[in-house]
Amino acid sequence: MKNYLIIGGSSGIGKALVAQLASEGHQVYATYHTTEVNNTTAGVQYHPLNVTDETLNLDFLPDSLDGVAYCPGSINLLPFARIKPQQFANDYELQVLGAIKVLQAVQKKMKAANNASVVFFSTVAVQTGFAFHAQVAASKGAVEGLTRALAAEFAPSIRVNAIAPSITDTPLAGRLLNSDDKKDKNAQRHPLKKIGTPDDIAQTAAFLLSDKANWMTGQIIHVDGGMSSVKL
Repeated sequence: MKNYLIIGGSSGIGKALVAQLASEGHQVYATYHTTEVNNTTAGVQYHPLNVTDETLNLDFLPDSLDGVAYCPGSINLLPFARIKPQQFANDYELQVLGAIKVLQAVQKKMKAANNASVVFFSTVAVQTGFAFHAQVAASKGAVEGLTRALAAEFAPSIRVNAIAPSITDTPLAGRLLNSDDKKDKNAQRHPLKKIGTPDDIAQTAAFLLSDKANWMTGQIIHVDGGMSSVKL
């Protein structure tokens, strides 16, 4: 049994990852911000946490932590001319500074474990340009840079990898998939002709957190229906 911390574990990919890890018999400490969870699943504890607070209260964690997945994110698709600088800053605070604060708070606990692992989340839009994606690509691009830099700095005791999905059927993407027509049009843009599910991404995240990935670090794993590499 391992101890895992899932930031943003009450919805979407984070919720699916909590369920996956708990089903494998691990102890999972999950946080929520606005989506409170009434949970009775064995091996899962939920705690409130706002990653934009100046200081984070993570006193509920054990002394040793085998892995962290940082799941909070946002999808704001607008023409570049309509995005205010503060909107870029808000995304950066949530998706980059929040991750930094969490890791700085738990780094000692991760070093106390053997072969600990960090999983971040990026987007296919970082390495494949899409119109109206400047806001999300800017902050997630920073996440990819952070992934590689920390993989170098934390080696060999802590592995750091990221997953770059395409659009996934989660509440976060609800505005983009709120009709059968939108779902079908988005599915047809992918070589595999379907939308990703939270479980698709969570299974990859669980693998990266596990010892099965103990020779992987500094990688950006594209789980995107072929969007980033296959052209039909």
